[in-house]
Amino acid sequence: MIYLLSPHACEDTIHLPMIHFSLHKIRLELDSYNLLMFTSKQAVISAEALNPKWKKIPCLAIGKATAKQIESLGAKVVHQPKSFYGVELSQDIIEKFKEKKILYLRPEVVSFDSKKFLSKAGMHIDEKVIYKTECISYPHDEKPKKGAIIIFTSPSTIHCFLKNFGWDNSYSAVVIGETTKVHLPPNAKYVVADRPLIVSCIEKAKHLLNPNRL
Repeated sequence: MIYLLSPHACEDTIHLPMIHFSLHKIRLELDSYNLLMFTSKQAVISAEALNPKWKKIPCLAIGKATAKQIESLGAKVVHQPKSFYGVELSQDIIEKFKEKKILYLRPEVVSFDSKKFLSKAGMHIDEKVIYKTECISYPHDEKPKKGAIIIFTSPSTIHCFLKNFGWDNSYSAVVIGETTKVHLPPNAKYVVADRPLIVSCIEKAKHLLNPNRL
């Protein structure tokens, strides 16, 4: 009973997507920038829908999945920050790209305010909200069974799950990273994936089911 709450299904899990994305239909102007920053695959997909010329600009990619999406569309990743999280992430950007004109293409809600932190450090970046994340609603009878392992791939999947079903203390959570885990209910049992990838979350969930598994 491993439930995966990501928008995309994977083998060996019960797919229970919690979120869907909607594009902000805006005019995406890019001419004055020489570096783009992406923190999610969906931001890359949204940029492609709004202005395919984004691919001419070098990119910062937060996370391997984001970098892979950028490269799959023909753009160049010039840097993947050494940390995926908060202050360390922003310090990495300050160290390497302080002289660049950066545009952060982002969702409506973010778990860490990169722009605010960078501004305090004396580095200005522009940001543009290009998509938003919304909860999918479920009837209560689709709530996972007691004892289930729930894989959370973002803070939004946690918020939407709790909105639909609440929390059962018999559940165990597998979270994709440190930023996601802080959104869990206070008494939730959880483990963090070894790498911030869905495949790593699934491996961790399988190990919880069978600790003796090689």
